[in-house]
Amino acid sequence: MSPTPENRFVRAQTKTASPSARAERPPAQYWRRWCEDAGPPLEVRDEADAKAEQLADASKAASSDNSAAPAAAASVRGQADAPASPFRVMIVEDDVSQALFAESVLMGAGMQATVVLATTDVMSTIEEFKPELVLMDLHMPGMDGAELTGLIRNHPSFSHVPIVFLTGDTDPERRVQVLEAGADDFLAKPVPPRHLIAAVQSRVKRARMLQRHRAGDGRHPSTGLYTRPHMLHRLNAAIPGQGEGGLFFLEIEGFAALRDEVGYVGVETLLTEAGRYVGELAGNAAVSRLNDNTFIIHVSGMEAAGLEDCARKFRDGVGRHVFEVEGQSLRLRTLVGYAALADGFDDASSALAAAEQALRHARTMPIGIARYTPPHARHDERDRAMAALVRKALAEDGFELAFQPVVAVAGGDQAQYQTLLRLRDADGELHTAAEILAAVEGSDQLHQIDQRVVQIAVDMLRERKKEQKRIRLFLTQSARTLASEGYADWLIETLSLAGIEPGTLVIDLRLDEALVHTLSLQEFCARMVPEGVQLCLSQYETGIDPESLLTRLPLGFIRLAARYSRELSDTATCDQMRQAIDQAHRHGLQVIGQQVEDPQAAATLWMSGVDYIQGNLVQRVAEGLDFDFQHSVL
Repeated sequence: MSPTPENRFVRAQTKTASPSARAERPPAQYWRRWCEDAGPPLEVRDEADAKAEQLADASKAASSDNSAAPAAAASVRGQADAPASPFRVMIVEDDVSQALFAESVLMGAGMQATVVLATTDVMSTIEEFKPELVLMDLHMPGMDGAELTGLIRNHPSFSHVPIVFLTGDTDPERRVQVLEAGADDFLAKPVPPRHLIAAVQSRVKRARMLQRHRAGDGRHPSTGLYTRPHMLHRLNAAIPGQGEGGLFFLEIEGFAALRDEVGYVGVETLLTEAGRYVGELAGNAAVSRLNDNTFIIHVSGMEAAGLEDCARKFRDGVGRHVFEVEGQSLRLRTLVGYAALADGFDDASSALAAAEQALRHARTMPIGIARYTPPHARHDERDRAMAALVRKALAEDGFELAFQPVVAVAGGDQAQYQTLLRLRDADGELHTAAEILAAVEGSDQLHQIDQRVVQIAVDMLRERKKEQKRIRLFLTQSARTLASEGYADWLIETLSLAGIEPGTLVIDLRLDEALVHTLSLQEFCARMVPEGVQLCLSQYETGIDPESLLTRLPLGFIRLAARYSRELSDTATCDQMRQAIDQAHRHGLQVIGQQVEDPQAAATLWMSGVDYIQGNLVQRVAEGLDFDFQHSVL
């Protein structure tokens, strides 16, 4: 590595050098493995050639008595563990022997040191050498230590450089005076080499840490991701702004199971590696780890239309990567919730809350991705078009239902389907319930859509009854709709007028909504059960609060959370699923396993005790009710 002006050693001298003192060799543990980072042993200023030769001779004499030191340093060159750059120390000392002693000790420990013998050269040398610590004699001719300290502290670039005094002066008042001028510490002469090295290293390390903090890099040393405070600072500066870009929440699913599988140390190692990889996927975007298993990504300068593809890139990128931990090869499933900054957030807190809400929604979505949709303001053309399509469908009965069979694992000819809301646009494209409901979130249209879905389902049940083809339909309804005033009465009247038989209609309640609206749902259920309307708790996961619902609501079914079908290779997830099934069976409920995509998942669910299976393995979502339950084989 070629020398630079910063790692050249500058000396100035104003008086004849006294005989040099022999530099004591530091203990072995203090030698630094500093590879090729060291500069040349000597380089002097042109204007001080004559005096520099005298100083060089003195240095040579001191080095000859300490020949083991350079040899020891040379023996470790090229080895690993070198610091980013050697510590730079400026020694201000008018006694040549004392100066060379300190210089030899520090250089032997792998540091760069420069000696200044004249106080008049201190400021010019400090600007050229840029020391990370100044080691100074308290009593100097021409200008004492207190005055020099004041000069250094008044320099804007070096006001924070540590200043340590070497002195034999025991006068406490004098020391206080210098400390008040800005000195950091005192070392009493004569100082043992190991004490000198330890004091300098400790001070410079702390100074570097403070410098990095002041520089505002704000990155974690292990992952390279931004720290949470730095990320919040960035977001506060960017929001509100031009309205381009997005804020993403990435959650590594199954954190508890991972911790049980590989332990606390293993899971932290795994998530650290995951953080590094997320940072690579994000490229120039700012990434920060929010908590144990969640990351924030701030993508700037991207139009809202590109954010969904970006979310898929994050999800698929992490999911396809193989992580090695504790001798295991693991792949991680990532859930992504995101908010488009074009939605116009007033501050960083509201944008973070929106992305977090989207993440909660993503946990319930089969694809694991969800975008935050503002309840009232719709800024992009797609949202406005969907809202207009919903209004038209409400006015013209434009909603449709799609169906997926729910098949008994023990066999049987009971025909039953889960109904799924759909809406067809002018181009014939079908839009899912997630798109539809996002467009009406926070409005009274949700209540109208729920009513329309019930009417469509009731009409189908009535037609099947006429054909003497008895079926059961599972129908999703919003908890807010069910708890609204008069809805129970309307539903009972609608079923009665249509002559719907008991047990043919099952209302799906989502677990997250049921936990919030438990009391209102209890009142609704008390009205429905006598009318023969059954209830199913969907997206069920084991836990104290979910299990309490099994006793508080008159349920007939539970539908397991989708993740139980996706993560059956994970032992902890399988154990949780079996516990959920056992809880349901203890309360006399029947269990549906959903999103079953392959025979292995079906077999695992069957052996775990589920009563029904639903998913693409059985049949994909379709428009008709023509599945052959009597001859179905799993």
